Parts: sequence; C-alpha cells; structure tokens
Amino acid sequence: MGDPSRLRIILTCARQSISVNDIAEKLELTQSLVSHRLRLLRAARLARGERRGKQVFYCLADSHVRRVIADMVDHVMETEEEC
Repeated sequence: MGDPSRLRIILTCARQSISVNDIAEKLELTQSLVSHRLRLLRAARLARGERRGKQVFYCLADSHVRRVIADMVDHVMETEEEC
C-alpha cells in the first residue's frame, strides 16, 4: 500500500466491484499500469477478481481487508486531539 497508485486502486475497489477499464478511466491511469498493480494486489491477497463475460471486476479480497483499509482511513483522518 506504499505506492500511491496502488493505494488509490485499493480505495476505488473498496467502494464497489469495478473493471480494470473503469479503474483506469476513473483514476486517469493507463490500463496496463492498473493491470500490473492489480496483479500485485491479488498476489498480496488484498484484491480479488471475478470474471463477468469478457471483463474481470475487482473488489477487496474479504471483510478483513475492508476493515484494515477502513481503520487506516480513520487513523489518517484523526486529529491530534483524538489520540
């Protein structure tokens, strides 16, 4: 998750199941970059793909990953007073 484009892809997949083309368009990245990043995220078991016809739609791997991402976002949004 240290790479900004991977993190943006993770956050996009957290919202909905989405195709490579739609991720690339939404994040203004190339399709090949998105595909490469998704391959790394699948290997790390953070994302999974589901084939629907000719397209593959990606989402977060499971509820554990969803919770980790949600906790990370909450942590980043905390103010110093909340510590």
